Amino acid sequence: QVQLVESGGGLVQAGDSLRLSCAASGRAFSSYDMGWFRQAPGKEREFVAAISWSGSNTVYADPVKGRFTISRDNAKNTVNLQMNSLKPDDTADYHCAADWANFRLGYIPTAEYEYDYWGQGTQVTVSS
Repeated sequence: QVQLVESGGGLVQAGDSLRLSCAASGRAFSSYDMGWFRQAPGKEREFVAAISWSGSNTVYADPVKGRFTISRDNAKNTVNLQMNSLKPDDTADYHCAADWANFRLGYIPTAEYEYDYWGQGTQVTVSS
């Protein structure tokens, strides 16, 4: 089992940057694929980005490609989301999630139901 705690959210202006972090506690962090999802008011939760257990592979949702970068440090049990060129449409509650990968190769989950553990979220608000 793993516990996840997000941090780094805040209120910024359009065009600014933010770096979200997710700290994981528990065993075998390096065995989990990690993802970021977001949920805006009145909308369903949507996939943002994910990174494989090894950190070798990443995948991004189209709206954030070229602006967001996901990374992880398995020695520190953290996963980060660097968000650049933020837009008002990026306003949402951002959650990190963990999926037990067990050293799976060639696949990174992007669907909400595939993730086993979730953090409580951190709010990002981008003003125009």
